[in-house]
Amino acid sequence: MAKFTWFAACPMALACLLVSGCAAGPDFKRPAAPGVSDYTSRPLPATVTAPGAAGAQAQHFKPGLDIAADWWTLFHSAPLNELIERALVSNHDLKAAQAALSAARENVLAQRGAYYPSAAVSFAASRARQSVQLAPTPNSNTFLFDLFAPGVSVSYVPDVFGLNRRTVESAQAQAEETRYQMLATYTTLTANVVVTAIQQGSVEMQIEATRHLIDENSNMVQILHYQFSRGYASGLDVAAQESQLAQVSATLPPLLKQQAQLRDQLAVLAGRFPGEAPAATFHLDSLKLPDELPVSLPAQLVRQRPDVLQAEENLHDASARIGIAVANRLPNIVLSANAGSVALVMDQLFTSGTNFWNVGAAVTAPLFQGGALLHRERAAKAAYVQAAEQYRSTVLTAMQSVADTLTALEQDAAAVKATAAAAAAGKVTLDLAERQVRAGYAGELALLSAQQAYQQDQINLVQAQASRYADTAALFQALGGGWWHRTELTDNYHEK
Repeated sequence: MAKFTWFAACPMALACLLVSGCAAGPDFKRPAAPGVSDYTSRPLPATVTAPGAAGAQAQHFKPGLDIAADWWTLFHSAPLNELIERALVSNHDLKAAQAALSAARENVLAQRGAYYPSAAVSFAASRARQSVQLAPTPNSNTFLFDLFAPGVSVSYVPDVFGLNRRTVESAQAQAEETRYQMLATYTTLTANVVVTAIQQGSVEMQIEATRHLIDENSNMVQILHYQFSRGYASGLDVAAQESQLAQVSATLPPLLKQQAQLRDQLAVLAGRFPGEAPAATFHLDSLKLPDELPVSLPAQLVRQRPDVLQAEENLHDASARIGIAVANRLPNIVLSANAGSVALVMDQLFTSGTNFWNVGAAVTAPLFQGGALLHRERAAKAAYVQAAEQYRSTVLTAMQSVADTLTALEQDAAAVKATAAAAAAGKVTLDLAERQVRAGYAGELALLSAQQAYQQDQINLVQAQASRYADTAALFQALGGGWWHRTELTDNYHEK
């Protein structure tokens, strides 16, 4: 390393600092918001409704309405609220995502250390015997002596071409990617808890209705067996009804299996073992359907969906890596200084004549690397194009998920309306059958048949209602989940 006096090195250091205001590579520009104002090809109705059924009240779409941080409270279920809060505290996937974010932030702080000079202290002690045939020897002309040498060394790499700044920028973008990945875990967790609870409530009601169906079909089989023994029914009638009973009975085990799986899933989402599933069970009748549904504008959506924001930070990271690749092809300057003392005995350290120092500067520039640096720069630019296309794809997928959910809610209302009408007609039929049996105008089989049809209508209605509840929760997730209103997600983890 070339040696210069302090006075010669100072102007060089000053010049390096003066030109360190620029950074190699492109400056990142946030992608523009999509130039569309609607999610679907045709305007959605302002209100979707399915009057005449529980859970079928009107829902109003509110464009531009903000999303509450605790949007799940709109279902007005205290057990559901408690389960979500427990999941936010105990879910291990969320804890792992938070730990990953802490690690990423620490890596940013570690990378920022490159902005500052590095200093190290050293102390060497040795005992040596010098050959009488060699020189020099200590001033005392002794050939056996101790040597003590404490010192301090300082080095500094001026960020002339912005290599350090681009590297820190890349680390910050990666930390933001991790942050939005954590937020995606949060929004997915809350939505999964709500949807799982809705599915559990739906299955509970379907199991109850299916058991009623099995009882009614069993009664019909018994009646037909009696009629067959008296010659009032044919064997074909008995066989047909037994087949119907078997078919209905076969639908119960899958529902029981789904019931157990949903209970286990709720336990795991809350950070518990399956055997520690919460005692509370959910019923659709205990949930209130939110009546006002926010519909964020497309320009808002790309600023609040975690997956879109994560893709944007991935693009930012790719942009910074271009600067890193460019800066690696440019000269690198290192300023250094060393100072210390050398003495034969400890109590003479730092006395007159024992001190030493030197300052210096070195410049290195790549001359020939076999084209490696050039191709790394080209690879970084290609990776940026890849990240840009991935960002656009993520935006389109986000728009699609919102559009699909809005359409689903519109059709859910129509499905609930139709199944509610069928259930209402089935109830009328059942009431008429009961009156006819009491008046002696119809037999028991007619009543059981009406009861069977009514129970099946109830199962269809429960399934349609559950779809409407679940798609309502899916809309809140598709729009970002309102994480920006939770201070523990914005204050503790966000750093620009």
